[in-house]
Amino acid sequence: MKTETELTKQKIIRLLSLTDKEEQQSLFKRAYALKVDLLGRKVNLRGLIEFSNQCRKNCLYCGIRNENSNVRRYAMTDEEILGVVAFARSKELTGVVLQSGERTDEEFVKRISVLISKIKKATDDSFRITLSVGEQTAETYQRWFNAGAQRYLLRIETSDEKLYRSIHPNDGLHSFETRMKCLESIQQAGFQTGTGVMIGLPGQTMENLADDLLFIQRKGIDMVGMGPYLEHAQTPLNNWKESRMPLLERFELSLRMIAVLRMLMPTINIASTTALQSIIPTGREFGLRAGANVLMPNLTPVKYRKSYLLYENKPSLELEADETLENLLQSIHKIEEQVVYHDNGDSRYFLNRQINH
Repeated sequence: MKTETELTKQKIIRLLSLTDKEEQQSLFKRAYALKVDLLGRKVNLRGLIEFSNQCRKNCLYCGIRNENSNVRRYAMTDEEILGVVAFARSKELTGVVLQSGERTDEEFVKRISVLISKIKKATDDSFRITLSVGEQTAETYQRWFNAGAQRYLLRIETSDEKLYRSIHPNDGLHSFETRMKCLESIQQAGFQTGTGVMIGLPGQTMENLADDLLFIQRKGIDMVGMGPYLEHAQTPLNNWKESRMPLLERFELSLRMIAVLRMLMPTINIASTTALQSIIPTGREFGLRAGANVLMPNLTPVKYRKSYLLYENKPSLELEADETLENLLQSIHKIEEQVVYHDNGDSRYFLNRQINH
């Protein structure tokens, strides 16, 4: 098995560039065997709660960008969120992901702190709270960690500054330097730190993606959620049709990214994202068989789901949480993977780092 010290940038580029079906399958099998050997034939579930689509940002690819006036804005109440947490607990899930658009005002920051405390009171010490609410100050990250959240996901989207600037407006709210500082602040606060990139962006190269994977390795990231870039008609980036990679190519490239990352960092948590399922109905299962070990079933109440469209063709918009979960469990069973219920699924990479420090 390849270890994290044996993959050079050129080797990564070659693996990401594979188009031969047999060679691809060989890559996926190697990565999957490594996952099974170190982490087992197991899948950890995190219940996703998209609790608000209010956002101050205007990222050029995102369907809930601030300037999209066609979006019906919403914010779930604490009671609604706690109801979803109670559902997750009743299904023996060991954690939730609280995701929203970006806000940095004190009302929002305080609300998240209080919400974390409420969830802690309603659960136990093994229940994990993951936050995915964007760029904040170092003080805010520390405040939320101290309140009891254990994980934070901040996708960098790309580690290439020029490419980053091409998918964000040139204003004071969108800064590559700020994004990088935020990632460091999240780690320094003590969180299990997650990040991710979009795969198949207009103008993106295999070298960019290889650099992304090496960036994740170099930064010592604990968990990764990355998937194919998917269009939304009401975004500026949707107009860049001439430089768009075909959907199926984006899908296969995403699987190769998962596989190579598993080889680079064998013990981290890697999510098989919903974006894969948007291209192929069984896409998340393909992600698991390429080396991913985490799934995030969407537990957001149906009445809000259509208002949280970062991209189009998002699956399961009409399914209630119990139906969403049941379908997911059946699909996991079909590929002979096993859901882990009595393990909070902390990143093995994170735990090893804690021991070594």
